[in-house]
Amino acid sequence: MVCTERQTPEGLLVAVCDADVLGETFEAGAVSLTVTEEFYGSDPVEADVAADALARADVANVVGHRAVDLAVEVGIVDEANVLEVDETVHAQALWM
Repeated sequence: MVCTERQTPEGLLVAVCDADVLGETFEAGAVSLTVTEEFYGSDPVEADVAADALARADVANVVGHRAVDLAVEVGIVDEANVLEVDETVHAQALWM
């Protein structure tokens, strides 16, 4: 997995994706999702590091089957809210 963290006016944004979807674009109807290194980062991390970052997030953006499964497993994302986009999955979470 790849994970990056950045402070925003809305709090800590954590972006996590599977390494194999980095650089890919997925489309389903009107939805287009491009997984860029600029947003998700490029340094591989272990699942426990990504889980820790997600637990601290105010805003989370997650792409890829492994990354989304991890977010569901640690309780960050409800499985019912996971979107299928072409051959991958995507989820977002926001705490207010």
